[in-house]
Amino acid sequence: MPLNEILALYPQAFTVIALVVGLLIGSFLNVVIWRLPKMLEREWRQQANDILGLPTQPPQPTYNLVLPHSQCPHCSHRIRAWENIPVISYVFLRGRCSSCTTAISKRYPLTELACGLLSAFIAWHFGFGWPACMTLILSWGLLAMSLIDAEHQLLPDVLVLPLIWLGLIVNSFELFVPLHDALWGAIAGYMALWSVFWLFKLITGKDGMGHGDFKLLALFGAWGGWQTLPLTLLLSSIAGAVIGLILLRVRHAKTSTPIPFGPYLAIAGWIALLWGGQITDFYWQSVGLK
Repeated sequence: MPLNEILALYPQAFTVIALVVGLLIGSFLNVVIWRLPKMLEREWRQQANDILGLPTQPPQPTYNLVLPHSQCPHCSHRIRAWENIPVISYVFLRGRCSSCTTAISKRYPLTELACGLLSAFIAWHFGFGWPACMTLILSWGLLAMSLIDAEHQLLPDVLVLPLIWLGLIVNSFELFVPLHDALWGAIAGYMALWSVFWLFKLITGKDGMGHGDFKLLALFGAWGGWQTLPLTLLLSSIAGAVIGLILLRVRHAKTSTPIPFGPYLAIAGWIALLWGGQITDFYWQSVGLK
């Protein structure tokens, strides 16, 4: 019996496989989250030097998502294979580098665990098939860009733009919504926050959000159609306001302190993609209009 038929007949097996694959992908996402902003900064510096006519910097060691090999940022100890097993290695090492005993950030096992559980849930929710596979790719990308935005206030085009195109491609086969809805969803998503950005700037003279947020909302329009956009904006605005105020109080920060909107938008859009129809129907029923 072919593997795809086995996974379709035994959803528990697909869920377990998705969990394991998700843990491995989470380990790779840790590399992306750490290295991609540094890679982009190098590229931007080089471009700035070229535009300004400044002397070209001497060649630097190769730095990408593959090289150099993973190592401890404190003692440069090269991470061996057995030290890089998702979650298990962190527990076995008791959260410390095997060489210098410096504490390892809890972000690494938490990212791996979150990616594994998220992947398992998607496999359980959809069952084996193209919707599950595509949603897994989308979710992995959203997790990476959310954590990058939370730390660097940056939503890299290299992650966002391919996912916009992927959403339009999968919906050309009407995997989630008709292509017509996906196309106009991408347009409406971008224009909605673009309009808010320029209105806020005309009134205050300040930037209210980053341009990456426009593209991220366009991404959800491309995947879930224009119908998911109102719910995405509503949920992300509520979450951003509540959690943002809590963080400001905890950190004793000023209200002018920038707060990344990408993670809230990503969570809200993901929820709207999976349960947008049910949430909307429940609302209309609760107010007696359906």
